[in-house]
Amino acid sequence: MKVLAIESSAVAASIAVAEDDKLLCEYTTNYKKTHSQTLMPMIEEVTNMINLELSELDIIAVSKGPGSFTGLRIGVATAKGLAHTLEIPIVGVPTLDALAYNIACTDKIICPLMDARRSQVYTGLYSYDDNIFNTVLPSTVVPVEDIFEEIKKLNREVIFLGDGVAPNIDRIKNNFSDNEYVLAPLNNNIQRASSVAALGILNALKGETESYMNFKPIYLRKSQAEREFERKHNTCI
Repeated sequence: MKVLAIESSAVAASIAVAEDDKLLCEYTTNYKKTHSQTLMPMIEEVTNMINLELSELDIIAVSKGPGSFTGLRIGVATAKGLAHTLEIPIVGVPTLDALAYNIACTDKIICPLMDARRSQVYTGLYSYDDNIFNTVLPSTVVPVEDIFEEIKKLNREVIFLGDGVAPNIDRIKNNFSDNEYVLAPLNNNIQRASSVAALGILNALKGETESYMNFKPIYLRKSQAEREFERKHNTCI
C-alpha cells in the first residue's frame, strides 16, 4: 500500500510518502509561511525526488485536526482534491494521535500539547501497552491544568511534546517534579507527515477510509469568525 501523507495542522508543513512499512520520503518545514504557498510545491518536489507518479498512490492520508483552522482547511482541501482526481480514498488521522506517534514504544504516558490559545491546549493522552499504541484520552481542548490532573491520576511518568509545551513550561515545572516528566527532543517535537503516513496505513488496513465527498476535518471548537458572528448576533437580539 502506497500513501501520500499531508500534515498542515500547525506552523509545520510536512509531506511524506510511504509504502507498507517503508518510509520513502519526508519533507518538513517549520517556518512561518502559509500552507497555501508550501504544500503543493512540496508535494511536487517529493514526487519528483523519488520518481513517483501520483497514479501509483493507493490512499491519501491527512491530519484531520484539531489545530489551526486555516491550516487544516488547506491540508484537507489539498487531500480532497488529490483523492478526487486520482479516484482513491482518504484516511483521516487525528492530529494529536499522529503527534503522539512520533514517540516510539515508551513506557511513559505521552501527552501532546498544541497551543489552542485562549489559555487552552489541544491535547490527549497515549501509551504503549505490549508495544501497541493506545489512546488513553481522546483529543480534547481544555485548560492545561485539566490535562495535568488527568495525568496525575495515572501515576506514571509523562513525556510532553508539541508547540504547546513552550508557552506552558512554567506550569509544567510547577505541577511535576523533575522525575515525573521529560520533554521530547526537537526532532520529535513537531507534527510530522511520516507519523500521519504510518497511522494512515494502519487505519486503512482496518477499513477506516472515506471518500473525498464525505471527509471532514475535526475542529473541536468554533472558529474565531464563528464566535464573533454569534457574539454580534446575540448583541443584536
